[in-house]
Amino acid sequence: MACSTYNYLHLSHKIPSLFISKPSHAFSITFTTPFPSPSHTPIKFNKLVKFSTHSVSVSVSATNTFTWDDVVRISQPDSVPHDSSDLSGFFQKVKFCNRGSEKQSEFLPFVIEDQIAGYIHNGFANHLRRFKDVFIFPRDNSYGGRIGSHVTLHPMLRTPDDRTNAVGDVVKCLGEELIPGIRNELYPVTSSFGAPIFFSLERAAAPYFGIKVYGVQMNGYVEKDGQKLLWIGKRSQMKSTYPGMLDQLAAGGLPYGIACGENLVKECEEEAGIPKSISKEAIPVGAVSYMDIDGYRYKRDVLFCYDLKLPASFRPENQDGEVDSFKLIPVTHVADVIQRTQFFKPNCSLVIIDFLFRHGYMSSEHFGYLDLLQSLRSGDCS
Repeated sequence: MACSTYNYLHLSHKIPSLFISKPSHAFSITFTTPFPSPSHTPIKFNKLVKFSTHSVSVSVSATNTFTWDDVVRISQPDSVPHDSSDLSGFFQKVKFCNRGSEKQSEFLPFVIEDQIAGYIHNGFANHLRRFKDVFIFPRDNSYGGRIGSHVTLHPMLRTPDDRTNAVGDVVKCLGEELIPGIRNELYPVTSSFGAPIFFSLERAAAPYFGIKVYGVQMNGYVEKDGQKLLWIGKRSQMKSTYPGMLDQLAAGGLPYGIACGENLVKECEEEAGIPKSISKEAIPVGAVSYMDIDGYRYKRDVLFCYDLKLPASFRPENQDGEVDSFKLIPVTHVADVIQRTQFFKPNCSLVIIDFLFRHGYMSSEHFGYLDLLQSLRSGDCS
């Protein structure tokens, strides 16, 4: 396929600025001791109390990011009693991962073999219309599209390999201007997890075609003196997405041709230097899901969650250059950082909130307990 001359629409894909909202003349109500309570005790979180009607923000840009000292400072307990029932910071993180639901009508169903495989923004679809030997646009809204048509592949593209090659050529033609961060890593396109694969698609292009993407996320923790602590990674500043932000100990998307458990073992070795003899003990504990619309991108992600209890003597070491450093932090302090900042890569917050529920750090006494629990699976878990 030859790429003809074309004036591409320049898109901005900026990472949201990271900030800590800090009211003027405010103090933090937090723990009365410097250590978290036992793992079975409901967690207590920071709550800001205002003494004035205006506030200021401390901004942290992607190029001048926060340090571990900032993380520790934010999570340091004070000596003032506080209300432990405020879950608002967690709800904000879930909401951020599920933006844009009101814009679903702007997307066309992407149909393959009479099944909806994804959703494509009408504006992005306009860029696909010139590839007439790959994409066609039937005037048929029987698949629920509100614009009166859907997108499908040319009937001559019958096999998964044919489709992979043809769509891959289109992605290359559109280039970095329209689809930034191309990695030459393929994700399977299916109607649901475990279903037959229609074709494979470049990872960076997945949200532009609105396909379901699956990944693995692992909470690596240590028990010390009856307390739980989480190993947290700080992403490399060289990462194309969310550079310098906090992350799970090990995580990764699920590429074509690899099972979840096998992929987790691989990610554990690459990201944290965890040998297979240890990582094979990771326990699958469920999944979280979300649907996030941002411009032309429609992320429909399902993250399979794992827990791994690590030896107290273990020290992670990154092997692939994607993680800058690691720090072992009490679970209660990690929760506090999620509540008060945007230091974590957004979907990591969901995985850690799920950990808090499963390990007894949340109490049904907290207002919104069930709503928060349910919101962790706001996306299509199929």
